[in-house]
Amino acid sequence: MRFGRVVSRILPVALLTLPLLSCSGSPADSPVLTAEMPLHLEEHLDAATVVGSDVPADVPAPVEWRFDEPQPEWKPVIPPESRPIQMERTGEGLRLTLTEANNIDMSWSDGDPQGGIYVELPDWRREDWAYVLVRARASEQVQVIWLGFNLRGNAEEDANWQWPWAFAGERIDVVNDSSVQSYLLRADWTSGLWEGPWRQLGLWIDAKDAATVDLLSVSVIPKEANYASEAVGVREEVIDRSYRRSVYTHAPSWLSYQVRVPGDGRLDLGLGVLRDDIPVTFRVAAELPDSGSELLLEETYGDKERWGQRTIDLSSYAGKTVTLALQTDAEKPGTVALWAAPTLSGEPEAARPPNVIFYVIDGGGADFMSVYGYNRRTTPNLERLAAEGALFEQVYSNSSWTYPSTASFMTSLQNSVLGGQREWRQPVPDEAVTMAQHFQQARYQTGVFVANPNAGTLSGLQRGVDVFQEDWPQFAYFGGSNYRESSRYLHEGFWNWRASYPGAPWWVHFQTTDVHEDFPAVTPFAGLFVGPAERETWREWDERLGKEDDGHGVYSEAYEKTGLSRVDFFALHQGLYDETMAHNDYQIGRLVDRLKAEGEWENTLLIIAADHSTDAAMDDMGLAIQDSLPPRWVSALFRPSISRVPLIFVWPGHIEGGQRFPQPVSNIDILPTVLDLVGLPQPEVKQGQSLAPLLLGTGEVEQRPVILDELWLSDAGEVQAMIEVVDGRWGASLWIGPEADEEERRRPTPLLLFDLWNDHWCVRPVNEDHPDLVEKYTEFLENQWEAHQDLAQLFTRRGEVELTPEQLRTLRALGYIQ
Repeated sequence: MRFGRVVSRILPVALLTLPLLSCSGSPADSPVLTAEMPLHLEEHLDAATVVGSDVPADVPAPVEWRFDEPQPEWKPVIPPESRPIQMERTGEGLRLTLTEANNIDMSWSDGDPQGGIYVELPDWRREDWAYVLVRARASEQVQVIWLGFNLRGNAEEDANWQWPWAFAGERIDVVNDSSVQSYLLRADWTSGLWEGPWRQLGLWIDAKDAATVDLLSVSVIPKEANYASEAVGVREEVIDRSYRRSVYTHAPSWLSYQVRVPGDGRLDLGLGVLRDDIPVTFRVAAELPDSGSELLLEETYGDKERWGQRTIDLSSYAGKTVTLALQTDAEKPGTVALWAAPTLSGEPEAARPPNVIFYVIDGGGADFMSVYGYNRRTTPNLERLAAEGALFEQVYSNSSWTYPSTASFMTSLQNSVLGGQREWRQPVPDEAVTMAQHFQQARYQTGVFVANPNAGTLSGLQRGVDVFQEDWPQFAYFGGSNYRESSRYLHEGFWNWRASYPGAPWWVHFQTTDVHEDFPAVTPFAGLFVGPAERETWREWDERLGKEDDGHGVYSEAYEKTGLSRVDFFALHQGLYDETMAHNDYQIGRLVDRLKAEGEWENTLLIIAADHSTDAAMDDMGLAIQDSLPPRWVSALFRPSISRVPLIFVWPGHIEGGQRFPQPVSNIDILPTVLDLVGLPQPEVKQGQSLAPLLLGTGEVEQRPVILDELWLSDAGEVQAMIEVVDGRWGASLWIGPEADEEERRRPTPLLLFDLWNDHWCVRPVNEDHPDLVEKYTEFLENQWEAHQDLAQLFTRRGEVELTPEQLRTLRALGYIQ
């Protein structure tokens, strides 16, 4: 978005004393913004007057390697017990060839051909760069291309060598039809806590069989170039692992608003720069009509490794309309300056809607919570909260793991409607409005604190968020684990945010990973259910099983090879999981206690949920403790150890305590319910329904079957999916995709029917006993799948899509379109 200039260039001194202008587009003609609710200035650039902020002519250029000419600095990675990838120049690029000689048996693969190349860098700072652009042509068997950062060292000297890079970057599923494609991957994102300079950039190729990749070029795009398309704009920028929704300008600049200051008014904002060799002088000034400007802040800031959080007292202007100017200056014209989440707030003039806490326990299985009747006291604080609010007894996540599930409950749309997992990570489509965006548009202050990137930047869920923090220092794709104390650190981040942005109302999303198989729990919860001797036994067994691991989880042949009892191992495993659950529960209790002490609790709506049950977090414990296992193809998303999750609502004075609702619901009902409770408009397109009438005692809700689905592409590029229904006593799971293949866990029959009343863990299909129900649910799910595919056309990222009248009638009948 471009803005008209009042003056093309003006000196900083003049910026401070610039009078109110009467010409078109001047401050005097600008609309007056109010702050009964927190005012996010970055959301109102259309109401701002912009002076200066010219994009420089000498924007840093990308660093590019073109492979139609020799690039001898690019070298192959030398893996252990395998040959390096073959490199050969062709007329237009560098051909990388993988054969059986490149098979590598890694923890995430089945010994497929893999290999990589890298180039030495002159100790760059990774944070200075925005993207890596790769142009390449891939043959049919190629699956993905990864970014790698900094070689780990000599594989022969590293007994634990599983992955050549110290930090894994983004990966992308390639188009493997031998066409030339461009792949844009983030340069400032990695899978672990970054340390030191950026010494090597690498590409890693993963294929299913012998394959080639013709590499045409690799470009690294600096962040400053990423800000060159517009003079002024808004972007989520990351500094020190904290994303801030920021206004960017090019110094010198003058950005002004007409605002009416509330009682006890204050302006909270962060200062940010992209370079530390050219500091930026930030100024904030206020001017009343017929009086001079008052300089409220003047600071020269040059720390590109952290945000500079500042508060400006505007209480002396309470009740007055002022011109509020944000000004920048720098020695080098065109230097990028960042105003992070500039928010005007103060005392409300009327009652405000409630604050909202959406608290997701990543991998929190309801079957292992005492609030749901589990025989260990794992969740005493959730029991107390349920007594103060309402609990739904039969709740399903709509998918089996974090990435699809989080996207669904944040948008009230099924995974297949959002496009499924057509790429390794496919961000939530821009057309799908997330929960954060709904609250941002309602002028809530918004904060997100997550410990799993699948619930964050890998899904593109940082948009619409004032402050977004991913705190997962021990998470890694290879050999690492999630952080068992994430709840404590995420809560600290929340309270720091509240100190920096104390305005209300606010919405916050937590997603903790305390229960994600990082054992033992922290003191004093370690030993609560598994004693020291038992824990040592478990550790010894875990190491022995790990040496024989074949990636099949509960079905692994490692138990037979080691002679260890699967049931005995998982009995201890379950106890260790329970200890981490008790720790997360304790931290939730501490969070609520502090909210009460801070006077925030009485006007706060708290929702406790989970994205999936234990299977994706630490294997299918529901199956693992069975004496015998069903065939691997006997599986359903609605198995409790995959998708049964908690759902608790607490809102003092509004939701009556002690309520328990038995009807099945799912996580896509959360967004419509929360919006309904706080009085915000419903999404234009949704697949869930509001449960608010039940919670508030104002009415009933429609008894709908629960739908779950997941969509992904096979290695051959074929659509594969599961779509399922929970309908009272019956659960039906329909397979969409290629024909049965037991090795690939595909069914001998497309639909599996389960009797949920008599088969809690869903291990005994009853197809033969109920052929009429098989026919009924097959037809139902096929029709449902067709409706999902029709609805998905609205989220194709291809612009406007027109649905046929018949499609519209069907989708409206299902309640998906208003």
